[in-house]
Amino acid sequence: MNRQQQEAAQILLKRVRDALQARGAKTIRQLGVNFRCLDSYDGNRKLDKNELKVGLAENGVQLSWNEVDILFAAMDRDRSGHIDFDEFLVAIRGQLNPTRKAIVDQAFRKFDKTGDGYITADDLKGVYNTKLHPKVKNGQMTEQQVFDEFLVNFGDVDRNGQLTYQEWCDYYSAVSASVDNDEHFVLIMKMAWKI
Repeated sequence: MNRQQQEAAQILLKRVRDALQARGAKTIRQLGVNFRCLDSYDGNRKLDKNELKVGLAENGVQLSWNEVDILFAAMDRDRSGHIDFDEFLVAIRGQLNPTRKAIVDQAFRKFDKTGDGYITADDLKGVYNTKLHPKVKNGQMTEQQVFDEFLVNFGDVDRNGQLTYQEWCDYYSAVSASVDNDEHFVLIMKMAWKI
């Protein structure tokens, strides 16, 4: 997406958010109901462009096909040609609010030992103990393989052994989208990373 399309997508997302909130969709449960309604044609738990257009129209958001294309491109983060519930949730819930961003930043700083803006396997050593990982204990994986797998699970999709700050934030935006309460999200982060 070019810059103009990204800006258009943000405007469209705001229209959709506002319309869904006006209809009472503020919690994850309520958004789940909305998602299932949008997915009413085949019930495959994924939205195609037609389901998105028709479903949003039924929720008071009339979009042209060009607008649907822009919105769909913004929501389909994995480029699968469908929008799954997690992608829908992240798009509708939006980015991390200041409270959540602060704890996500704190956790990133804990891992980024060198302060270079990347988390690497070397940064993880001493913070993430792999010796007790079941696959290390039974000999299926080395400690390095467990570290590399950890990075991939957090968004190191290009498998370069580095997790950028943006990849870290994207991962936690997705996690955040499924937690309604700020205090609960902060507690999850504190317990997970001992911060």
